[in-house]
Amino acid sequence: MLRRDFLKSVPPVVLMPQLRSAPRLKITDIRVVNLKSVGETGKMEAAWNPGTATTHRIGGGSIIEIHTDQGLSGIGPAIDNGSLEPAKAQLIGMDPFSIEQLAGPLRYYAGSPRSVASLEIALWDLIGKAAGQPLYKLWGAAKDRVPAYASMIQLSTPEERVRMAVQLKSQGWKAIKLRAHYQTLKEDVRLVEEVRKAVGGDMEIMVDANQAQSAGKWQPGVMWDFRRALQTARELEGLNCLWLEEPRLRYAFDELAELNRLVSIPIAGGENNRGVHEYRWMLEQKVFDILQPDIMVADGVTGFREIAALAGAHNKTVIPHHGGGNLGTVAQLHAIACWPHAPWIEILHDPPVAAYTNGFAMMENPPLVDKEGYVTLPQGPGLGVTINKDLIA
Repeated sequence: MLRRDFLKSVPPVVLMPQLRSAPRLKITDIRVVNLKSVGETGKMEAAWNPGTATTHRIGGGSIIEIHTDQGLSGIGPAIDNGSLEPAKAQLIGMDPFSIEQLAGPLRYYAGSPRSVASLEIALWDLIGKAAGQPLYKLWGAAKDRVPAYASMIQLSTPEERVRMAVQLKSQGWKAIKLRAHYQTLKEDVRLVEEVRKAVGGDMEIMVDANQAQSAGKWQPGVMWDFRRALQTARELEGLNCLWLEEPRLRYAFDELAELNRLVSIPIAGGENNRGVHEYRWMLEQKVFDILQPDIMVADGVTGFREIAALAGAHNKTVIPHHGGGNLGTVAQLHAIACWPHAPWIEILHDPPVAAYTNGFAMMENPPLVDKEGYVTLPQGPGLGVTINKDLIA
């Protein structure tokens, strides 16, 4: 059979019933909605950004709304100031269901990866509302709840991190991620040792070196070489840690692949990488056991889902980066619920100053971590969450 004849024989795509019956929509407007802050919870210095303390607030920031001629609207995280008009030029008059046609032009014209992701999230929220289904069901549900791990922000002290781990364990959290940012290997290992003694074998421990913050050779804070990465990985193996994250530079693929070959602890990373092609390189070179794309960074929702499909084809695990702490995190929750090879959701949670509920306060019905350490999927259409009307400025 000639190739052209084969192509003619391909059957047409059949839409799922809920999509076929959905109303035809036309985008009429895109708006930025500013949100009020309820108050400040304090300042905290992130381990990966020493010397700079960030003020944490309850609520605040902004979201976007994409409106249609049928009265439906979709919501997404904030976009860059310069992205609004280019986004309008690409989307107004278009059908949000044509998202595969819209994704490419958005990447080219709509600004930063964050803005593109925000717009795609809002488009998918619209599609879910039109179909009357939560996103995870449209994307192919594999589970309806996901275990969460509490991702620490500050370095603090071993004694305080022990108290935090014990507190989280008592609240039902099943895992904690610690930051390895002390000046010496000995101090990093002691931190993990003390937490492991305190929680025993009932709580998983992940360790993040955050050595891929910069795209070049410079890193904020302590900078690891290959030797320190290897020695740390071997120490963490004996402490039964779930993985070691970003132990070398973002594009040190050769070194990361060699490290992965030499140790048994899973090596994770990718949160700062952009584009499906970079993840393909990682997979081909066997750089990571666990890929950690972020929906707000990688390549929009479309690219984010393509990366997960690539990982599945290579028999690798996907555990996305936190997604920004509000609507991006909720969008990732829906995606994770569709992937059998995605066992955890990362929740940035370092209370009381940086509790995850600070960012989730923008929602009237946020998905929360329950007493068993799980987040149950929202059952409303689209993202399944609504914005707290009291916070709309």
